[in-house]
Amino acid sequence: MAADGFGLTIGQAAAYVGVTIKTVRHYHRLGLVAEPERDASGYRRYRSDELFRLLQVRTLASAGVPLAEVGDLLEADSETFAATLEEVHRALTSRIEELTARRDRLHRLDHGDRALLPDRACAILETLAGLGFDSAYVTGQREALVLTRALVPEIFDGFMTWLEQSLADPETVELTRLGWEVRSWDPDDPRIEEVARELAGKLLTRRELLSMPSGFEGRSDTATRYGMVNHHMEDRVPSIARLNALIEAELRAAGIAVPQR
Repeated sequence: MAADGFGLTIGQAAAYVGVTIKTVRHYHRLGLVAEPERDASGYRRYRSDELFRLLQVRTLASAGVPLAEVGDLLEADSETFAATLEEVHRALTSRIEELTARRDRLHRLDHGDRALLPDRACAILETLAGLGFDSAYVTGQREALVLTRALVPEIFDGFMTWLEQSLADPETVELTRLGWEVRSWDPDDPRIEEVARELAGKLLTRRELLSMPSGFEGRSDTATRYGMVNHHMEDRVPSIARLNALIEAELRAAGIAVPQR
């Protein structure tokens, strides 16, 4: 039994080490720190040996070493100790990178489109709004970009390039506006055929952006994925559905391999 009055109470030891009494008791339960003997008055008194051990355990735990590994680590030779700490360092680095990526995603959530799209795509949407396209059209393009990135990522960069080049060409911008006006027309309006020919002709001036990536067409679900993007919202706008179908027919007639629904 320890001598009376010498040493620290559990509360003092916890305070000196920088943990709670509950944590010290948890260390005891795990066998990481031996409980000190009781003094004549029945209190456990922590001496320098126990305090030093508490400091070692707390330091390793706060550095990210799992408590299940702390005991063995404190008993290990210097080589094993160093190797284990290196592994902990790698795990912590990976965790930091994961948390940083999560923080960045949360930051993007605060900035609308940037939660789902890269900066380049967001710039395209801002350009559309700056050119005076209405919110419904911008929303449709946003949804198309999000769907393309998720379902057919192979053509995402090409799609953005096509949009960027289109928005830099005043003639294409005006033709795009006309194509959007079609939504208010009757689906059987004969003018839709002429608009389709003009839009298809404009697309064919940049044929290199219309070709599908190698191997893409051979996938069993290519048409489904492509259709989910290119025919998005068609069920709500029949005249746009007809316009798209006519444009695709023009492209196929010109030798462009547009996936068949």
